[in-house]
Amino acid sequence: MSEVVLDGVVKRYGRVTALAGADLSVPSGQLTAVLGPSGCGKTTLLRCLAGFERLDGGEIRIDGAVVAGGGRHLPAHRRRIAVVPQEGALFPHLRVAENVGYGLDRATRRTDRVEEVLALVGLAGYGDRMPHQLSGGQQQRVAVARALAPRPSVVLLDEPFSALDAGLRAGLRHDVREALRADGATGVLVTHDQGEALSVADKVVVLRDGRVVQAAAPTTVYREPADPWVAGFVGDAVLLPAIVESGTARTALGVLPVAGAVADGPVTVLLRPEQIRLAAGAGGVTGTVLRHDFHGHDALVGLRLGDGTAITARVLDGAAVPMDGEVGVRVDGAARVFPVDTDRRVPVDLAA
Repeated sequence: MSEVVLDGVVKRYGRVTALAGADLSVPSGQLTAVLGPSGCGKTTLLRCLAGFERLDGGEIRIDGAVVAGGGRHLPAHRRRIAVVPQEGALFPHLRVAENVGYGLDRATRRTDRVEEVLALVGLAGYGDRMPHQLSGGQQQRVAVARALAPRPSVVLLDEPFSALDAGLRAGLRHDVREALRADGATGVLVTHDQGEALSVADKVVVLRDGRVVQAAAPTTVYREPADPWVAGFVGDAVLLPAIVESGTARTALGVLPVAGAVADGPVTVLLRPEQIRLAAGAGGVTGTVLRHDFHGHDALVGLRLGDGTAITARVLDGAAVPMDGEVGVRVDGAARVFPVDTDRRVPVDLAA
């Protein structure tokens, strides 16, 4: 197990700055997910960690030893870092066991290490099969086993589940997480899938424009996002202009309690759709149902309030919501509050 630290890492491609002083700490033995939109620097960060790119600034340390930065660049093959690519990239002419053992020395191949890591990824007994005899999900499991086989300091996973269908992806990512934990590996998962990051990682790192804007436990990133952009990127968010007065926020959804001590004045409040409750009939704040997107376990219901404000509610029984009908709307729990960005201020019109 190894702790990984990125300190002010900068990487440029010509005039484009892919990483602009990224700071990141990956705890030993844990899986950290790096999340962000396309072009934010996720893949560049992974390539710098792996040793495929030279830094233009900052440094990278593994267990306290500098592997990049300050004029030093330890080659990729000497960093004891394994990479699992988006597609397994197995050797088609080699059996599964030969693929897994490819990077092992002769002595280690004579041990049961190959069988051990195949068992970790749920492929015990598959060693004699050829890659073309495996499903896409099984091929990715072999790629993870190959990465774990030489006991690397760090395993980097570059969106390894993106090519799989939803059913395979959900099961495989949890199995891979358990395999990493069982082998004591430190993992970095690069993904654009918010649900994936929140569900499997011990720590979620959100990148924007080459910088880390938040790094915390998944529950913290979801419940206490660093700013409105993170709130909207990590999960569904209802963001409303508001006026804070004496510890409460006056919003289009009524007067709401706020989380923490907040100075009076204009703010932006965050509510998650599951905080929005719907009830039949009028009374209090009402909204007109514009749409509902059924997901099986729940549904997202789009509403328009009387003042024209659009919001989204998450309900368990989407079929019970009347399309184009009017429903009562209330809020459960406190709202999280952000200072208003004066350069991008949302107009506040909450006159009584």
